[in-house]
Amino acid sequence: MAKSQLSLSQADTPLAQRMRPQSLDDIIGQTHLLGQGAPIQQFVSHGHLPSLILHGEAGIGKTTMAMLLAKAVNRPFHALSAINTGVKQLRDILGSDEGLSFAPPVVFIDEIHRFNKAQQDALLGAVESGEITLIGATTENPSFSVNNALLSRCQVYRLQPLDAQQIHELLNRALQQDVLLSTLPIKLTAQQNIIQLAQGDARKALNLLEMAVQASDQTQAQIVIDDALLSRVAQTSLQRYDKDGEQHYDIISAMIKSVRGSDPDAALYWMARMLVAGEPPEFIARRLVILASEDIGNANPNALLLADAALRSVKSIGMPEARIILGQVIVYLATSAKSNSTYQAINKAMALAEKDQSAVPLHLRNGVTSLMREQGYGQNYVYPHDYPNHYYPQQYLPDNLIGTQFYEFADNKREQHSQQFMTWLQTQAHTH
Repeated sequence: MAKSQLSLSQADTPLAQRMRPQSLDDIIGQTHLLGQGAPIQQFVSHGHLPSLILHGEAGIGKTTMAMLLAKAVNRPFHALSAINTGVKQLRDILGSDEGLSFAPPVVFIDEIHRFNKAQQDALLGAVESGEITLIGATTENPSFSVNNALLSRCQVYRLQPLDAQQIHELLNRALQQDVLLSTLPIKLTAQQNIIQLAQGDARKALNLLEMAVQASDQTQAQIVIDDALLSRVAQTSLQRYDKDGEQHYDIISAMIKSVRGSDPDAALYWMARMLVAGEPPEFIARRLVILASEDIGNANPNALLLADAALRSVKSIGMPEARIILGQVIVYLATSAKSNSTYQAINKAMALAEKDQSAVPLHLRNGVTSLMREQGYGQNYVYPHDYPNHYYPQQYLPDNLIGTQFYEFADNKREQHSQQFMTWLQTQAHTH
């Protein structure tokens, strides 16, 4: 079908709108909510729909899901925006005859986090009485943006950004099923970069594809959507970064080595390269936790605490704000004192443990029964807390490993202080 044969409305309707799913089964992604046995699927299968708050990034289908949920349970649907809806409009809907029917209407409120207290209070009674079924959509954490009374009357579900495979499926579906694109000889070679630029946003992925098609030379026998065309359309340089290939490992290696080498500027640059290319911030944060222990260790134990806190914060906050947390941590780690002494020590200990399975000395065993005690379990064990400085020198390794040393104090200030303390303890023990 040529473009001229399409209706005016079809030709002018954005691709994302043309590809909007027509049923819950058509939705790509969100299987944790809509898959077989998942909570929302269970509600709908029984013809029931509770009030919901759908929480997630823009472009991942909150509005579409709300519409299709109302359709699936055969309810009237009212879509409102928190930006331009007042209390009067809410009360008009709540006071309509429709609201008194056996099946309450679904009232969808986009950006519900923008509702003020008066607007949220206007919904409260109707939701509580079952006069309406509320579906609110928000890009903000509802715990902070929706009042507790309303929140307690709604099920809160987080929608997930689409992963690479789901965006891939979405693009292929558009090329094969869209009323316009399916008629064109399109060869899409820039799919991977569309996936990276979309960042899990289905609408953005479809918009990028549509703009690239519109900007292409359609007089050719084949319309090629390649990286060069996509770069011109998106007005951004495309990152040479394959998250499953060599580039991925090269850049993460460069970031780790830059931190290890105490170069905060290089560490920031390589981390920024990953973030711009769409690397999940949780992956970077996990690497920093490992690095904090492996390359800093006891030279600065706070490094591990900060890195772990960053990992938890990044998971709860997400991008783009997560970049600030990661930036703070990577600078802290890069400028911290370094030590790999504990990393080397545990590796030595595990290498020996693979070969040596020596028995636990009797005095270190737990004599919990009379028979065990008769066999010498726990006998002659000295409780260190009963002695000065809570220390008493006794044998802790098996006989054949006496004198084995795994851990060597590194030459940083903190470990040197620990070494001095251990030397002092041993000296004090010999003087008593």
